[in-house]
Amino acid sequence: MYATQALTNLVPLAEELDKNKVTPGVLGFIVFAALAVGVWALMKSMNRHMGRVNFEETPEPASEESAEPVSAKRK
Repeated sequence: MYATQALTNLVPLAEELDKNKVTPGVLGFIVFAALAVGVWALMKSMNRHMGRVNFEETPEPASEESAEPVSAKRK
């Protein structure tokens, strides 16, 4: 069934509604719910990926010259 055919079938139903009252209806709820589920899934995935990240930095191998404090080099 094409979208235009579906819309033409819904036109008589729309005429029964009060033209001064606008509500999001079922379609608005479905879109909002789909966005909420999508955001929830993205946050769950981000939590999982952030848990796998290792934040501990490994120290760089330091040579003898760079191991001395800066104040010792100036004397």
